[in-house]
Amino acid sequence: MINGLLLAHLLGVIVWVGGMFFAHMVLRPTVAELLQPAQRLPLMDGVFRRFFPWVWLSVILIAASGGLLMLLGGLRAAWYIHVMLTSGTIMMAIFAYVYFAPYARLKQSVANQDWPAAGLAMAHIRKLVGVNLTLGLLTTCVALGGRLF
Repeated sequence: MINGLLLAHLLGVIVWVGGMFFAHMVLRPTVAELLQPAQRLPLMDGVFRRFFPWVWLSVILIAASGGLLMLLGGLRAAWYIHVMLTSGTIMMAIFAYVYFAPYARLKQSVANQDWPAAGLAMAHIRKLVGVNLTLGLLTTCVALGGRLF
């Protein structure tokens, strides 16, 4: 059971952090370079429309598997587990904010073809994805390296 929970936890992290890395470091800069706002912003809206359900699933997997692993471990977790819990909770809160605030504005602005407003929403999302990507990569390093210290 523990191995299955660890696998679910890891798969959730891979999908979420890997997706953020690809979107932030590869996709967004490429479309910003090649496409005008009227093409770029609907494309990014479509990308998020397909990626965000996977993020919600990842968040559920990560939270549920992490919580069960802590319960099975008797809630006596090492310091790096507490770091993972704290940073993961912050990441989930940031994602929920992105989804319900700037992403909602992006969708509405794209539907209205209001490219300046959509661009502002996209810029806000980009910054917060950058924060979450950094937290996700640091958390992964702490999780993997924590047992060494």
